[in-house]
Amino acid sequence: MDGAIDRPVANRRLLLRLAGLSALTAPAGCAPLARGPAVPREEVFQATVLGLPNERFLIPRDLPALAAEYDAAFERRLRHHRGTQPPYEMLGVSGGGEDGAFGAGLLNGWSRHGNRPAFDLVTGVSTGALTAPFAFLGSNWDGGLRQIYTETPADQVLEARGYLAAITDDALSDSAPLARLIANALDDRMMTGLAEGYRQGRLLFVGTAHLDAQVPVTWNIGAIAASGHPEARTVIRRVLLASAAIPGAFPPVMLEVTAAGRRYEEMHVDGGAFSQVFLYPRRLTELRRQRLGQGMAANAYVIRNGRFDPDWTQVDRSTLTIAARAIATMIGSAGYNDVVRLWVTAERDAVDFNLAYIGRDFDTPYTEPFDQTYMRALYGYGFDRAKGGYPWAKRPPG
Repeated sequence: MDGAIDRPVANRRLLLRLAGLSALTAPAGCAPLARGPAVPREEVFQATVLGLPNERFLIPRDLPALAAEYDAAFERRLRHHRGTQPPYEMLGVSGGGEDGAFGAGLLNGWSRHGNRPAFDLVTGVSTGALTAPFAFLGSNWDGGLRQIYTETPADQVLEARGYLAAITDDALSDSAPLARLIANALDDRMMTGLAEGYRQGRLLFVGTAHLDAQVPVTWNIGAIAASGHPEARTVIRRVLLASAAIPGAFPPVMLEVTAAGRRYEEMHVDGGAFSQVFLYPRRLTELRRQRLGQGMAANAYVIRNGRFDPDWTQVDRSTLTIAARAIATMIGSAGYNDVVRLWVTAERDAVDFNLAYIGRDFDTPYTEPFDQTYMRALYGYGFDRAKGGYPWAKRPPG
């Protein structure tokens, strides 16, 4: 299938090689790092972080509860708009590491063009989870989004641990700098904005991967912000960090939970382990019709922080190189399939589908993780294309 393979960036290739190396060379007596007890299998779906009934949804078991959350949001939205039915605007922002600079530039260029909507639903995975709160809050937050993706050097994102970390630690780098970056961005003003958006009937969802249970988790960021819980901000910060925790590159995020009156720890990593981009559940159109009538239009925008054109290279005949290349190919194909799934769902539901991705015309070379020259060029590429009116694709390529 032409055009289906994502470009595997250099740091992911290195990560995959070292991950394979650790599996092959780890000493038999090398003990794993200490952690708290995992939630027992029979109590996984009863575990809670803050005790809020709608703080998160474990998919697919919690799909009915997620549909109910949309239902309640539609009610709040109807009240906020005083009974009117403006188009329902949805945005999904994918993962992609440094390529998140593309989405940031596109959103800011869209603001400059002047027709960027206020989104009723924003979802984010990995780097998309870092973009999503800014996109949710609107164009007035473009400055912060630009700063993160164009003025943040690598040492403010990660601290390299060295190659031996592939064997002795839980990741090749320390994400403490990224945690500080997220903490600084998620200030009182942002928390207030997220909570207000939720009360207006708008939704902000972020995806993580619950490794112990092997299930994807959709976090209801607006509901957590609006809860008034004293630990709400801490939990949101850690969820955003977890969603961006590329397995092996960044440490997993351990979340303390309660189940059956006991304390446990859950291990969460990058939501891209399950899906690189998501948008809305299958029942959205049905709920839309039940609550708001059939006349309400809906628009879906998907920002794919990556390419779709294949990354040709001559692959060396070595075990780790072949394994790394195959895994990168699977990741790229999965990302393409995620977009196709969203497109098919939108077509079925009569939702106007719009797709943005990095085209073949962007040719700035990538040299190292979080290379500022590369990220600034990619931000500018997205910004320049959007400020004149982005040429949204109506279907995936190929």
